[in-house]
Amino acid sequence: MPIPERMWRAADNVVVVRLSSFHGLVRLDGPIAAIMVAPYPWPSRSVLVAIAFLIAGALFAAAFGFGVIYSLRRTRSSLALAGLAGVAGLQAMLESLRALVPYAYPVHGLRLVGIWVLTAAFAVLLVSYVVSRFWPQARRPLIALTVAAVAATWLAPGFDLKTAAALMVGLALSTLAAGVGVRRSLPGARLTLAYLAAFITIGVLFPNWLIDLSYFLFAAGLLLPLLMAEVVRLGRDDQGREVALTRAAARPHCLTVASSRGVERVPLADIVAVVGADDYVELRLTRGRKMLHAARLDRLETDLAEGFLRVHRSVIANLAHVRGFEREGGKGRLLMDEGAPLPISRNRLSTVRDLLEGT
Repeated sequence: MPIPERMWRAADNVVVVRLSSFHGLVRLDGPIAAIMVAPYPWPSRSVLVAIAFLIAGALFAAAFGFGVIYSLRRTRSSLALAGLAGVAGLQAMLESLRALVPYAYPVHGLRLVGIWVLTAAFAVLLVSYVVSRFWPQARRPLIALTVAAVAATWLAPGFDLKTAAALMVGLALSTLAAGVGVRRSLPGARLTLAYLAAFITIGVLFPNWLIDLSYFLFAAGLLLPLLMAEVVRLGRDDQGREVALTRAAARPHCLTVASSRGVERVPLADIVAVVGADDYVELRLTRGRKMLHAARLDRLETDLAEGFLRVHRSVIANLAHVRGFEREGGKGRLLMDEGAPLPISRNRLSTVRDLLEGT
């Protein structure tokens, strides 16, 4: 409220402020934070509001991203991270509300309660994520402890203290879980512990900035790199599936064979064995047929479908046509349901025996 220059006296000045009684939905021990006289106009908060809105937008984007990842992978960690980003974004909006909307004072009490509730939810979700990642055996008891400790912060005097205490409870218990991960040498535990410890240190050294700004910077700094890591991991999974599908497509039910009679598609089920012969292979087929194919045995070993096994340096057998196996001295032979027995290399004998006994 600007005070005109003409109202100032050379001697002492008296300012009379008339206040109505406070009948809000929430009782505040100190409904008036301060009454002060300062040069007009009051310094603008537009820079802080702009930063808060940028952070809120990034957090909402992260919440959307983790939500999409959860819909694809149905992982508990993605759901927890989506919740973390969402509640932090909402709190950033609530913190900026007083600089944007001239709301009635009773609404202020509801706003303070909302900020505490969102901070409490963030603390519980943070512990849930960190403990699930680094100390899953203690997930239930540690989350129960977090809920009880965060609920106890409601007894703290003043909403700033309630909110800061709830956040610190989540950070402290998350640091404990990350410390267990470091002790177990789990990947990512050291970086997580260092980040949590750094934020606790900043909160203790600069408490006035904890709830207004540094908390949101911490949330964004934690969640955005995790989102990028999840996106990269999802891309790698998709690439792996694409490679698997490509390999599956490269293993058709038929083998294209170029022979003196032309090109022929031979069903893999008709191949009894493949015997190497330099740059050619001999396909031993059902009903006693044989064909030469211009391909090397090593290449066919990777192209043939599952069910074909390299039993010798120069022989690949179709296990569907194996009748049994027998030993001759230190060597072995595969007995086929058609054609002559196939030799088994000594170094492959135990593998072939275990495979046949397992089937």
